[in-house]
Amino acid sequence: MRVWPGRPYPLGSTFDGHGVNFALFSENATKVELCLFNSVSSVVETQRVELPEQTDRVWHGFLPDIEPGQLYGYRVHGKFEPRKGHRFNPNKVVMDPYAKAVGRDVVWDDSVFGYTVGSDDMTFDTRDSGAFCPLASVIDTAFTWGDDRPPRIPWHKTLIYEAHVRGATVRHPDVPEERRGTYAGLASEAFISHLQRLGVTALELMPVHHFLQDRTLREKGLANYWGYNTLCYFAPHLPYASRQSPRKSVQEFKSMVRTLHAAGIEVILDVVYNHTCEGNHMGPTLVFRGIDNANYYRLTRDDKRYYMDYTGTGNTLNMTSPRVLQLLMDSLRYWVTEMHVDGFRFDLASTLARELHEVDRLGAFFDIIHQDPIISPVKLIAEPWDLGEGGYQVGNFPVLWTEWNGKYRDTIRRFWKGDGGLASDVATRLAGSSDLYEKDGRKPYASINFITAHDGFTLDDLVSYNEKHNQANGEGNRDGADDNNSWNCGVEGPTDDPAVLNTRERQKRNFIATLLFSEGVPMIRAGDELSQTKQGNNNTYCQDNELTWLDWELNERQRSFLDFVRDCTRIWAEQPALQRRNFFVGRPLRGDDIKDISFFTPAGTEMDDSAWNDGNTKCLGIRLAGDRLREVDERGEPIKGDTLLLLMNAHWEEVPFTLPDTIKGDVWQTLIDTGETARPLLVRVRPEREQFPLFGRSLALLRTVRPEEAAAAVTSTQAEQLRREARQARAAV
Repeated sequence: MRVWPGRPYPLGSTFDGHGVNFALFSENATKVELCLFNSVSSVVETQRVELPEQTDRVWHGFLPDIEPGQLYGYRVHGKFEPRKGHRFNPNKVVMDPYAKAVGRDVVWDDSVFGYTVGSDDMTFDTRDSGAFCPLASVIDTAFTWGDDRPPRIPWHKTLIYEAHVRGATVRHPDVPEERRGTYAGLASEAFISHLQRLGVTALELMPVHHFLQDRTLREKGLANYWGYNTLCYFAPHLPYASRQSPRKSVQEFKSMVRTLHAAGIEVILDVVYNHTCEGNHMGPTLVFRGIDNANYYRLTRDDKRYYMDYTGTGNTLNMTSPRVLQLLMDSLRYWVTEMHVDGFRFDLASTLARELHEVDRLGAFFDIIHQDPIISPVKLIAEPWDLGEGGYQVGNFPVLWTEWNGKYRDTIRRFWKGDGGLASDVATRLAGSSDLYEKDGRKPYASINFITAHDGFTLDDLVSYNEKHNQANGEGNRDGADDNNSWNCGVEGPTDDPAVLNTRERQKRNFIATLLFSEGVPMIRAGDELSQTKQGNNNTYCQDNELTWLDWELNERQRSFLDFVRDCTRIWAEQPALQRRNFFVGRPLRGDDIKDISFFTPAGTEMDDSAWNDGNTKCLGIRLAGDRLREVDERGEPIKGDTLLLLMNAHWEEVPFTLPDTIKGDVWQTLIDTGETARPLLVRVRPEREQFPLFGRSLALLRTVRPEEAAAAVTSTQAEQLRREARQARAAV
């Protein structure tokens, strides 16, 4: 086997047409051996090659006789001194952290642990892990992208759909069976058509970096379904590929991105750079721990045997290490330049800002991203909290970053549950949460608004359960959040009571309409539009089964709700007042007495201090002046839209709401009324100062139109209703 000096960069394995360069960073290693395996069934490596050179603490060598498809790992020599942070064990074959594809997954065996299982972690295990360790694969990254271009959809026009690669299509009857639950399934015509009809502009995928199935979950017959257990930050998760080979999995992911782009849909990845799959000091030695534990992980100051844990998973990556920062930035750049993704959602992003112990908003990671010409232009979303002290950082991330707005979620849930005293907070959240984002120069689209996400109740469960029901997870119902701000509408779980079911459907319509008619970026959890239930389980991280997979066979009630969601997303896309790039000013403009945003009591008068401070206030109206947007389009032309009136009543009784005045003889036209049970809605036209019957626990959206336009709209809507009823009748037959 010929071995040449090679190059220290790029890290990982790089095929250049003449051979493969291997490069691995380890500051504290004394020797690094490259291990070459013939097949996934190999018990031990067929070749062991010592990397001949070390440059800037990078061990490297070039092998001219190696080609793509080669399986490999490393044996890294050094001290085994856990109390000093060193856990080198050359008996363990470890994964290349820069692997572009996974050739073999881990097979759980005691030999993949650096210590003797059954003893404490200070023992040194001499068994060879070669038969069970995960292996990397050398790949040729060539791919024909054609005319693929990033859609680059502006933030204020973005509608996010959070989905799980496997769960989204594994039960979809119109996706070819061999493609269900895979990257190819997401690129299928059936799934893309659903996204387009829903108005989705960005598909946010739960973790697709190759992750491991926890040993403890496997032993319980469960699975790490969500994927927050990363092994490789460059390789797509192999089991999500319909073609189970390393190179083909990469090609399939790229094909998926290219197809979604052609449909005008961006791809955002949920990335887990805060911790790895190796767990705490009792975890396995699979990758970073065996390469340079003291460099890659945050260790406790007094006894480096233990790990700092801000994530609840056992470890935290060491963001104070320049090489860890390089790893993360190289990974991000790779997914943008090589895989063509359009953005990232950073799991437990507060962890990334911890330079010492406290959360530092201007940590090195954020400084590096801000100056990076590749990463800074893409969509950046923070989950702005972690489990450490001071980790809840909603509203505190820097410019360029958007955030999952947990305060929006909690406020809207509480309001529709019927809690009082929320009028001011609700108004602030609906108007884009200026209290969180305006002070540092960010815009309304810094707020990623959501009611539900993968973590927690589904929308259907949010209105069907008061308590979590996580018994299937095998943890005695102790896991998952206890405080969900949910309301079961009178019965816990399934029921045949028509009154309860009607209330639940109305509440679901209220939540979705509120989400779509708020300023900021709306995010829909995949399955909510299909009325998916997880039977009250609010922590389905370990459930890879029909409890979590989307069911595409809908009954009449579910189809009706799907139609409603589509109506709301269509209205959102058509109304510039709902897609603002700037915050409201809340005062009259250009010399008239109409504000860009106004808030009303049911009497039709503007909210005053007494109304804002009334703890019993559960009903309010918000007028958005569409002709006073103060915004221009991409060509500098002024943007004008309809003036909208959003009426919200969380009280159980009907409230007669006096409609505020219009201008120039316009009348109010109803676009959405969640209190209506008929589908679709008939357009109802009302003059100003007339009382609108706002049903109990309902929401209505109205717009101002000229009387003649309203008359035409009534005729048009009635015709559309007849057409839709005919289609539904044919479908039923």
